[in-house]
Amino acid sequence: MSVNAQDARELRWGGDRIALSFLVDPGAAVSLITVADAAGGAARLEPTDRRADPHRDQPLVEVSAHGHGRFPGGYRHVDTVIGRRLRYLDHHDREVDGGRELRIRQTDADTSLVATSVFRVAEGVPAVRAWTEIECDTPLVLDFVSSLATGAVYDATGRGIDGLDLLSAASDWVAESRWERRPLRRIGLARIDRELQHHPPRSRYVIGSRGAWSTGEALPTGVLLPTDGDRDALCSAWQVEHNGPWLYELGETRSGAYLLLAGPTDQEHQWSHRLLPGEPFVSVPVSLAVGRGGADGALAALTAQRRAIRRHRPVDDTLPVVFNDYMNTLMGDPTRDKLLPLIDAAAEAGADAFCIDAGWYAEGTWWDSVGAWEPAASRFPHGIREVIDRIREHGMVAGLWLEPEVVGVRSPLARSLPDSAFFSRDGVRVAEHGRHLLDLRDPAARAHVDAVVDRLVGEYGIAFIKLDHNTMPGPGSDAHGLSAGAGLLGHSRALLDWIDDVQARHPQLLIENCSSGAMRMDYAMLSRLHLQSTSDQQDPVMYAPIAAAAPASILPEQAGHWAYPNERMDDELFTLSLVNGMLGRMYLSGYLNRMAPARRALVAEAVAAHKALLPALTRSTALWPLGLPDWEAPWVALALGADDAVHLSVWRRPGAEPEVALPFPTLRGRGLAVEPYFPAQPNGWQWRWDPDAGVLTVHTTVEAPSARVLRLREA
Repeated sequence: MSVNAQDARELRWGGDRIALSFLVDPGAAVSLITVADAAGGAARLEPTDRRADPHRDQPLVEVSAHGHGRFPGGYRHVDTVIGRRLRYLDHHDREVDGGRELRIRQTDADTSLVATSVFRVAEGVPAVRAWTEIECDTPLVLDFVSSLATGAVYDATGRGIDGLDLLSAASDWVAESRWERRPLRRIGLARIDRELQHHPPRSRYVIGSRGAWSTGEALPTGVLLPTDGDRDALCSAWQVEHNGPWLYELGETRSGAYLLLAGPTDQEHQWSHRLLPGEPFVSVPVSLAVGRGGADGALAALTAQRRAIRRHRPVDDTLPVVFNDYMNTLMGDPTRDKLLPLIDAAAEAGADAFCIDAGWYAEGTWWDSVGAWEPAASRFPHGIREVIDRIREHGMVAGLWLEPEVVGVRSPLARSLPDSAFFSRDGVRVAEHGRHLLDLRDPAARAHVDAVVDRLVGEYGIAFIKLDHNTMPGPGSDAHGLSAGAGLLGHSRALLDWIDDVQARHPQLLIENCSSGAMRMDYAMLSRLHLQSTSDQQDPVMYAPIAAAAPASILPEQAGHWAYPNERMDDELFTLSLVNGMLGRMYLSGYLNRMAPARRALVAEAVAAHKALLPALTRSTALWPLGLPDWEAPWVALALGADDAVHLSVWRRPGAEPEVALPFPTLRGRGLAVEPYFPAQPNGWQWRWDPDAGVLTVHTTVEAPSARVLRLREA
């Protein structure tokens, strides 16, 4: 439907839990002006008096190309000339499986470029998924395309930029998910006199990650919250869903503000794309959610969205407790004689799967010689099937660690595979950390990794793979005359296609997502894979804030937390190491075979308690009574609520006072019984529930570090 009238109109659309409205004006680019938690329904264009709405200052799409940059110039990804020139063509609304889809088309008369903004909502979910499709009938080199840009999220609270905080998270190897809440005015969005300057502010605040580690520097999730803590305010949360480079940017327009979500860019990631007729470019998908109740409510909405976009398979319902031999145990040195007693002990503890981690293929020093993924005869003198058979005899699923995207520089495959199978820069193979990086766009590379997985599944009966990726390829590969960033984007998408194909061929295969712990913890990967390693952190006390923060960025049923008890630990640290794995997916390790009977019984108690939680885990949402944990927090707490109960993990770390008050505003006024869940006896911990205040006070006489899991339910 074309716009012929001179007056602006409002296009209203959404689902049963979220409503969006767009300003459609013949003289301006389309803008997203409202994101609300009311029902939206089918698309409809209506007259509006909102021509002066400040949100129209931010176009829905920002796109730049060689010869078509920004005005005014600067570091920001808004103010693009093409984005400002776009004009509405039409829109189409249709039903899709489980929800609705809206497509809004705009065109730039100067270049003939057509930008299509795609929005999808799922039934019962207060969130929208979005991306941008760009096509042109003349050649054009793109250097930036937004997935979504809007000013609507700022005024959801009714406060504007001066009254809002950003909740965001830095991440690093063994220091993942470090959340911080800061006012927007204190993170770089300086206040200026806009009228005096006659221009909008040019400052921005940008968060992103580079290379193949999508979460190696920061998490692609953010939340905007009212500074005054008003829990009735509507808050916005978002995530970028890409297994490579991405960013989100916050800033101000002449009369409002904006949030921009995007994949790789030229400025930050050396990305550009040659757009040819008949070959559209599609940006990476993003999700935007709204909820009330502060960070808990906004992140609960994003949790519902993650479940809605996940490609769930029947085998995912098995939710096995996995024992892995690596962490604080064999550490990449598995052999037959070391594994067999561990397998027996893991089965006795109640594990459902046993994964043989790194090193099973290694003859001597192996880091820079990997690639063939054949069992090492020196480690398995009777063949690896002997060990796998022992796993299966105990009724457990057998698993192996695999890092298929790399080939060691000393591997014979580095000479037998063609040059086209590898990342390269200026005709030279990329070599990082003793490895070459396979480019899965290449048929030879794809055939190699297919053959490896098919052999492990078909010949050895492997039904669980720990998919790792420990090497960073830099900005990407410029093979085929592409920019390095375009090469990395192409490989990242080929990796997703490969995962889809593997799981279609092997529907009973479970795949864990790992990348030096959690360096690729994104929902391009997690919408497909079963489990996510949340860290490589070896200190159980330092693991506490990682485990507690995980549900802010991934689903509880996908959060694989290490539980690695050690016989040398004192009783409290031994218990704490098991508590770490309780509210998520317990990823068990440790020399269980060397433990005294009482310690092994406690491990079995923890596994049984965890299994009892699993059916409700897929329906749970997280609560953080102390807020998302600071990395150095003395007390750490995470609650998961589902059905008629709330399970609460509480960690007391060194330096903490003996007592802490845990507010639960959503439970205020309810008479609750509070009882120990794990371990079954309080052992020096006490608590009292104040229903009028909605506060649980916990007191312990036990020296830190110490931890417990409690259960709260109706008295």
